[in-house]
Amino acid sequence: MSEPAVPGNETAAGFGAGRRAVVVTASTRAANGTYADRSGPVIVDRLRSWGFAVGDPVVVPDGDELGLALRDALASEPALVLTTGGTGLTPTDSTPEQTLPLLDRLVPGVAEAIRAAGVAQGVPTAMLSRGLAGVAGRTFVANLPGSRGGVADALDVLEPVLGHALAQIPGSDHGSDHGSDHGSDHGSDHE
Repeated sequence: MSEPAVPGNETAAGFGAGRRAVVVTASTRAANGTYADRSGPVIVDRLRSWGFAVGDPVVVPDGDELGLALRDALASEPALVLTTGGTGLTPTDSTPEQTLPLLDRLVPGVAEAIRAAGVAQGVPTAMLSRGLAGVAGRTFVANLPGSRGGVADALDVLEPVLGHALAQIPGSDHGSDHGSDHGSDHGSDHE
């Protein structure tokens, strides 16, 4: 006899079960066929391994078309939208600017942790990523880097917290079953 699942405490392999996700790749060169999207499929594969229902990445050029793709994705009310690419400093990198107006609340700790993980992996330029994370309606949204390695590091950061985040967004109680006093506002005591 198995125990019932506690929201937010699902196993890593199953916290996406029953949830939909959308992956959007922001790359003008991949969108026009100059080269294949290399980071979007990495995200899709990992999300599927976590149990999410997710289609192939939506590949769009940087800029306004990304904003339209994000709006379309959010209109279908998935639990999760992850972007890859367009978070750097070049003039065409506008993923954060296209994402910010769609977010109701920012979750800065996630974006900070993704950058820190890249730096910890020996990639000091990871701190230059301007990616955001937040909530749009009932959807968790995060901007991931455009490289395969950066995406893998970001997904490793998300894996232990994403189930809990997705359980909280619709208003689930965090409960006292986590075995600690670390609530969602824990980080605010250390600023």
